[in-house]
Amino acid sequence: MNKNHDFANASFKNYENPPGMNLYEKARLFGDYIDNWQGRGHWNYRQVCLNGALPEIELHLPGNPHKSFVATVFNDYLGLSQHPAVKAAAIAGIEKYGVGATASPAIGGQMDFHEEIEARIAGFFKRKSAMLFTTGYTANSATMQALFKKEDLALVDAGVHASMIEGIRYTTNVKTFLHNNMEHLERMLLGSQGKYRSIVVIVDGVYSQPADLAPLKDIVSLCKKYGAFLAMDDAHGIGVIGETGRGVIELHEAWKDVDIITGTFSKTFGHLGGYVVAEPEIIEYLKFQAAQHIFSVAPSPASLCVLKSIDLIDEEPWRKVKLWENIDHLKKGLADLKLNTENSASAIVPVIIGSPGLNAEVCKWLLEAGVYANQIGYPAVSLKQARIRMSITAAHSIEHMDLILDAWEWVTTKLKIRNFE
Repeated sequence: MNKNHDFANASFKNYENPPGMNLYEKARLFGDYIDNWQGRGHWNYRQVCLNGALPEIELHLPGNPHKSFVATVFNDYLGLSQHPAVKAAAIAGIEKYGVGATASPAIGGQMDFHEEIEARIAGFFKRKSAMLFTTGYTANSATMQALFKKEDLALVDAGVHASMIEGIRYTTNVKTFLHNNMEHLERMLLGSQGKYRSIVVIVDGVYSQPADLAPLKDIVSLCKKYGAFLAMDDAHGIGVIGETGRGVIELHEAWKDVDIITGTFSKTFGHLGGYVVAEPEIIEYLKFQAAQHIFSVAPSPASLCVLKSIDLIDEEPWRKVKLWENIDHLKKGLADLKLNTENSASAIVPVIIGSPGLNAEVCKWLLEAGVYANQIGYPAVSLKQARIRMSITAAHSIEHMDLILDAWEWVTTKLKIRNFE
């Protein structure tokens, strides 16, 4: 164990590029960091789940008194990953096409079921064209890299997902505006007029850490006023927000106002993969210019399950109703405990702790109480915004919510803390 490093107050960021260390040396130092956190019971990453994305799961945690845990780590918001009809659709796809496409879309891997999924996800947003990626991350990064270059400017909300940041970091001029701050965005738009070939505003529909919503109506108005394009990733909004679960676009009736819509099948749709929805000429361009699309294998035949998931959003609207019953019950209970859930307006419910060390300790004792939640720290959020992040699903019950609340009450009493605001 390296005793010259303050591991307790360090984060992953400290080990990206430690000075003077080759690849083995920095890997060993990071290993010492992990060992230190594990020794204090603060390591909460890559826990091994034994039975799938369920509301109650089994974890391989030697020494923990619980055999099962209430899980708040899965983004399966409508519980569709376990739906019998969705499973059957995946199996049927494999039976017909095999287990893999085995080629990239441009050179043999594009199959008729890909075309069907693309048509359906485009229609889901009342648009005509879409394309698939093997992950939601690459849908964002590859699209931004392909469309915007050094002659262009990206104005990025401070809360957007890392995949968008990666996509614009090396190819585009980038400026960040304060999260959901429309005055700051307008000042940037005004000051950038006539200086760039294109300006794109990049936002999330639902932000994955603060769990709040983009003020899309105001953003659209500013983009139109100043001639900017608009890209939005609504990965966490689909199935959760809007009358029929079409997300923040539906909430604001902004069907034609977002130039680039991106998302993932790994949350509400219960599978994996990503998509981009845009005008036909943009999609055709991306099919041959988005490197991660061209040089990655096409999605597997199991992706046919996505078609059934799309159907179920409309066929079983009770799932969204149940989801919000769970969310509202949990948030009320947390408020009664004087815990700060910030401006959460989605299926993500954060509890702001503020101190990275205390955050890790809270997470440790939640596990001891039988609740599996995520601790989020720097650089995903600022040091003072360290938080426990919980994702709620329609598969949870009110009894699960009460178990979570009981765990929070026990932990905050045990640690003699109240009101993290």
